[in-house]
Amino acid sequence: MRPALAALAVALTSLAIVASANAFVPVTQTYMPSFAAPETPALLNQVGVIKIGSPTARNVLVLEPGTSAGAGYFVPFAKWLVEHTTGWQVWSVERRENLLEDQSVLTLAKLGLVSSEELFNYYLGYLTNPSIKLHFNPVAESTVGFARQWGLNVAVEDLHRVIESAKALGGKVVLGGHSLGGSVVTAYATWDFAGKPGADGLSGLVYDDGGSFPIPESREKAEEELTRLSKKSPWLAFGGIEAPYLGLFSALGSTLTVTDPKGPAQLEKFPFLPPELRSTIQPVTNEAGFGFTVNVGTSPPSLLAGQIHGGKGVEPVAEADGLHGWNGEGALTPVQRYAQMLSGTGLLFADGTEWYFPERLTIDTGAIDEGNANPGQEVLGEHAIHGHELPKSLKIIAIDTELDKIFGGANTLEAAQILAAQSGIPAANLTLINEEHTYSHNDPAGAFPNNEFFNQMVPFLDGIGG
Repeated sequence: MRPALAALAVALTSLAIVASANAFVPVTQTYMPSFAAPETPALLNQVGVIKIGSPTARNVLVLEPGTSAGAGYFVPFAKWLVEHTTGWQVWSVERRENLLEDQSVLTLAKLGLVSSEELFNYYLGYLTNPSIKLHFNPVAESTVGFARQWGLNVAVEDLHRVIESAKALGGKVVLGGHSLGGSVVTAYATWDFAGKPGADGLSGLVYDDGGSFPIPESREKAEEELTRLSKKSPWLAFGGIEAPYLGLFSALGSTLTVTDPKGPAQLEKFPFLPPELRSTIQPVTNEAGFGFTVNVGTSPPSLLAGQIHGGKGVEPVAEADGLHGWNGEGALTPVQRYAQMLSGTGLLFADGTEWYFPERLTIDTGAIDEGNANPGQEVLGEHAIHGHELPKSLKIIAIDTELDKIFGGANTLEAAQILAAQSGIPAANLTLINEEHTYSHNDPAGAFPNNEFFNQMVPFLDGIGG
């Protein structure tokens, strides 16, 4: 990200009134000073928050995104929640690495100030067209070696700033997370803060298809992973696609689906698009091209964690313009809604994807072990050790999906039960939603208008908020 744009993003505190299904919901974006991570430039020692709902509401649900996901991911679900609960805001965490993104032309596209082709050319088209002089420049890995230390300690300390700010409102605070974000929830809840667990002062925990599991990585494995990381990019290659390109594919595909759904798919003309992300029916619209890459049945196995049940698929018969559109019949999560989640519709300088995800965070979550001290944590410098000392009054809600069934072993619901049992939290405090035969990994946050996770979340929050 260019320095001027980074400074603008840090300074940004913009109030946008964003339309939702039945009302207008305030959405505020802000950054706050945070943990001084080792060797990290001061400008990047910031944590962002997207605040959804009335600023006068005192209760706060804080949500931590999953792997390669940005704060915009939760915004449609959050707007829906605050409309149907009493006295609640939702704060979605924007991790510090997203300050490295160049969101400039994506923001212009959201405002209708550049064409679809100009958007594509700025981020990808220049790679095959040398006549394009003004374009995106990826962050040079040689300049961000410090990101190899952006692991769980940094994520938890950043999250601590957000939660303390939420507590200052004087209401109830609940912490939730999706996928890897669920692991961060357990880490934070059991983290040692001056001898007390992070869950002190929290009223509830939310696990959206993710959590910590009671088999930690060994000391040897942790040491091996750190050695490997020291010799490679600090960024995770999600689905085998190197940073920042999966983030670019996601941000461009989703934004074009929102801004120009019936136009010819811009990404399909990119010669370096991985073949598994190219529709088998050609030519397609932006919406159909995006839908093909995220829908169960056509999305590649390497991107299981990015899938939804988005409908029937690409229409076999083209429209009059020769383009094949998207058939969303039977969708749990409409493709347009998922596109809004990943694009960050209505947001400035933010989206629902994370272009540069620190692999250290993935490594570190493997040693949480439901908040029990272990040799892996010692190697990685973690402090999730109060897994048997959580408040017995804590309420927990968890949902699992097909991803748990596919991967096998311990699942999200079992992890929540183990965490509760360790501290003597009564079973009556747990709400467990089994959707492993119905929902894909992103359907709990995306399914609309019928969503069992939402149906259970509303009474869960209202029961806590009183």
